[in-house]
Amino acid sequence: MKKSLFSFNRKFLPAVSIVCILIGSGSLSCRKSNDPFRESAPPAFFSSDVLDKWLTLQVRLYKNAKGIGNGAFARPFAYSGITAFESLGQDDNSLQSNLNGLSTLPKPERFKSYFWPASVNAALAEFNRSFFTSVNLTPTDLSAIDSLEAAVNSSFVAENSSVIDRSVTFGKSIADDIYAWSQTDKYNEDNAMTYTLLIGPGLWQITPPVSAPAGPFWGNDRPIISGSQKGTLPDPPLSYSEDPNSAFYKMANDVYAASQVLTDDQKAMAIFWRDAPGVTTPGHWMSILQQVIKQTGSRLDKACFAYALVGICTNEARISVFETKYTYVLIRPITYIQHTIPNASTWLPLINTPEHPEYISAHSVLSSAASQGLAEAFGDIGSFTDHTYDYMGLAPRTFQNFQAIATEAGNSRFYGGIHYQPSIDLGLKEGKKVAANILNKLGLNGINK
Repeated sequence: MKKSLFSFNRKFLPAVSIVCILIGSGSLSCRKSNDPFRESAPPAFFSSDVLDKWLTLQVRLYKNAKGIGNGAFARPFAYSGITAFESLGQDDNSLQSNLNGLSTLPKPERFKSYFWPASVNAALAEFNRSFFTSVNLTPTDLSAIDSLEAAVNSSFVAENSSVIDRSVTFGKSIADDIYAWSQTDKYNEDNAMTYTLLIGPGLWQITPPVSAPAGPFWGNDRPIISGSQKGTLPDPPLSYSEDPNSAFYKMANDVYAASQVLTDDQKAMAIFWRDAPGVTTPGHWMSILQQVIKQTGSRLDKACFAYALVGICTNEARISVFETKYTYVLIRPITYIQHTIPNASTWLPLINTPEHPEYISAHSVLSSAASQGLAEAFGDIGSFTDHTYDYMGLAPRTFQNFQAIATEAGNSRFYGGIHYQPSIDLGLKEGKKVAANILNKLGLNGINK
C-alpha cells in the first residue's frame, strides 16, 4: 500500500505548537516576535490566512483577465496550487516526484529556519506576476499582485529579518521553477494552432456570438500527472439522426421540452453555474475551495495541499474533456433544435452556447474531478453553502456534499439548454475517472473516505 503524501508531518509538531493553535486567534502569529520556536515551526503551526488573501486575488484576476478561454484558467489554478504547496519545503510530502516533466525543485537549507507564510506569500506573488503579465489585465489588477505581496510582507516586520529573507528567496525559487515548467506543457503551442472546422451531418457548428473555436488542441497538452488521462475517453455519443423516432431526436427534444417548462429554481441553477460572465468555471471551484478552507479552519499545510490537489484535478479534467470534445465534434442543441424540431427555428437556450463541441459536458467533467479532489482533501464536511456569486446578487446555493455540487453543476447545463443529458451523466463519470487516476498515482485514493 502506498504511503500517503498527505501526512503534513503532524507527528513532528511539538505539543507547544498545538496549544498555540488551539488558543490562537487564527492570525498569522500567536507568539511574540523573534521566537526561536516560531521561526522553525512547521507549516501546520500557521493559519491559512496568507493563502486566503491570494485566493481572493486570484479569483478577481480570473474574473477580469482577457484573452484566455474559460476552461484555460484551470492551468494557473493547478500550477499556483503546486507552487504554494511546494513552497512549504516539506520533503516527505513533496509532489515533485509525481509531477510530469519536472525533474528537480529547490530544497530548503538544512538546519536553517524558515517562516512558511513568508515563503508562500513570495511564491504566489512571483508565480502570479509571471503568469498574468502575459495576459490582458488592467494596470490596476497587475499592480494588485505587487500590492498584496508588500502588504502581507509588512505583517512579518516583527519577525527575524534573515529568516524572512531566506523564506522569500526560497518561495521565489520554487515559483520560478514551476512557472518555467508550466511553459513546457504545450498549451501555448496548442493554443496557437489553427483549427479547420469539420463539415457534415451531426457535426458541431460555431454559433453566434462565437467566432472561433476554443481549445481544439488542449487535449494534446502535457498532463501534470502522467497517466491522468488513462481510460477516460468515453464511448461515442448516440448515432446522429433527424428521424423523430430516433434516440438522438428524443435526446435533443428533451432539451427543447424542458426549456419550455423551467422552474424558477432550474433557471437560477443555470444562471448560477453559467460562470461566464462570472469568475470562470475553474475560478468558481477556486472560490468553493477558499470557502471550504474557511469553513473547516484548515491550517496552512492542509490548505495548500488542497489548493494543489483540486487545481491538478481541474486541469487534468480540462485536458481530458477537450480531447473528448474534438474527438467526437458533436452538434450542439441550439443547432439541432433550430433546424430539426418543428416550430423551433427561433429557439434560444437560456444561456449562451460555449465555443466548443457538445460532447462531452466540460462543466460535468471539471466539476466531478474537482469535487473528488475536495472530498479527498477534506473528507465529509457536511452541508456547504456556496456564496461565490453573492457579488452578482445571485442567491447562494446549499449542498449536502461535494458530489452534490458537481451533479448540480452538470445538470445546470441541461436546464441552460446547452447540453444533452447523456453528455452530462457521462461527463460526471469521466471526471471521476480523471480524479481516480490522479489519486491512485499519488497514493491518496480513499484516504479521507
